[in-house]
Amino acid sequence: AFLAKYKAGAIVEEDGTIKLHALDVQLYNNGGCKFDLSGPVMDRALFHVDNCYFWPNFHSVGTPCKTSQPPHTAFRGFGGPQGLLVAEHIMDHFATECNVSGDKLRRDNMYALQDATPFGMRFGDGFTGMWNIPSMWDRLEKELDIPGRRKRAAEFNKKNKWVKRGVAFIPTKFGIAFTAKYMNQGGALVHLYTDGTVLVTHGGTEMGQGLHTKVCQVAAQAFNIPLDQVYVNDSSTDKVANTIPSAASMSTDLYGMATLDACQQILKRIQPIKDSLPPNTTLKEVAKKAFFERIDLSAHGFFALDNDRCGYDWNKDRPEGFPADLPDNAWKGHPFNYFTQGVAMAEVEIDALTGDHKTISADVLVDVGSSINPSIDIGQIEGAFIQGMGWATIEEVVYGDDDHTWIRPRARMHTTGPGTYKIPAFNDVPESFNVSLLENANNPFAVHSSKAVGEPPFFLGCSVFFAIKDAITAARGGEGGYFEFRLPATSERIRMACGDVIASECIGSDRDQSSFQPQGSF
Repeated sequence: AFLAKYKAGAIVEEDGTIKLHALDVQLYNNGGCKFDLSGPVMDRALFHVDNCYFWPNFHSVGTPCKTSQPPHTAFRGFGGPQGLLVAEHIMDHFATECNVSGDKLRRDNMYALQDATPFGMRFGDGFTGMWNIPSMWDRLEKELDIPGRRKRAAEFNKKNKWVKRGVAFIPTKFGIAFTAKYMNQGGALVHLYTDGTVLVTHGGTEMGQGLHTKVCQVAAQAFNIPLDQVYVNDSSTDKVANTIPSAASMSTDLYGMATLDACQQILKRIQPIKDSLPPNTTLKEVAKKAFFERIDLSAHGFFALDNDRCGYDWNKDRPEGFPADLPDNAWKGHPFNYFTQGVAMAEVEIDALTGDHKTISADVLVDVGSSINPSIDIGQIEGAFIQGMGWATIEEVVYGDDDHTWIRPRARMHTTGPGTYKIPAFNDVPESFNVSLLENANNPFAVHSSKAVGEPPFFLGCSVFFAIKDAITAARGGEGGYFEFRLPATSERIRMACGDVIASECIGSDRDQSSFQPQGSF
């Protein structure tokens, strides 16, 4: 659980464009009774609280909080989605207060080439690779006719009192690297057998994300053999020692490169043998002759990110003589190797009487570089989107506290099973769900120009949350200005936020109608 307190300011330029000027934000995360990973989770939240927007003046502080609850730990995104959510909430707040289109406000304030993040990373080919968010935004806005969708939703809302529709359009960038520098390393062991088959063992853990398949593809391409001639063994520390957790979406980057390194070592050894044989000689024949020539057909590969592309020292002061043309805080390090980028549009329909909602459509466009396996990547994006959507809407965690005195002892988690904790089901999937990968988006900083895909699309599922908020705004009559709406968007929160007479009477006149947030009223 995260709480954000912020002060933000913008400037109205002569042509009426709203430009972000300054942001001061304090983040607090509930760490439970033990520290666990609360510190690193907060680090990543701070690295993402700017999302895709340029703030000329920026200050952020993160505080992990010790509470009486059981220890809290990391989840897909590792703090990134929480920081990104704060950024989008602030943009929504600005759009409401300035009475401007949220889409235009976002587009007008996106990073441009050579802009720098608050932590000192500059956007451009030599720093972060291609910066594609602005062009991806423009493309999807045109292809999906976002202004037309909003107009049609508004017309629908005029004709229906208790059913409202909302549209949201949001971008994301997700930094790829372990924030702990030493963790950006990985190893692999590759054997070439005399029958021409290849066995790979690497330090990553296959958990359904397709890591083994991608590593096999890297080896198959290196040896120019069919994929079915490459086998992968279970990860084991007696094969590859001192492994790193399969996290931070880094596994393909690390173990794909380590596998490629091992394959290249073997290929270098057998090249003289290959040169001595006819051009069409098979790998099996080359390997067999190399074996009789007593050439080692096994290799241990290793990969580590360059020192200047990972690691960040929050406490490092500006050294004397630091180049003046480099961004502020660049002397602290380079926390990410590159950014995986994406944009998503969601359209929802809510029932203002029950708080129920359904996702009518969702369209997602993600830059995953030159994909090693598009089928796996699209599947990962689909799964991440649905998981993020569930996290942002129906997955509510409830503990015993002052508002839930019937849960005892205090701080005990109540939502411990499917009876109380709901994850997305088949009928929660968007009725129309389209996922696309950006074409011609090479990435010079990872294996075969690919990009990580595990965690980055998760936040795009939050487009459903913001679409629900847009529908609630319509239910409230589009008047009254800013209202607080916290994540997750459960049915009771949607119902009570609609601001009609029934909801107002239930909330009571002694409470602030614009900030009331029901939770866990089972």
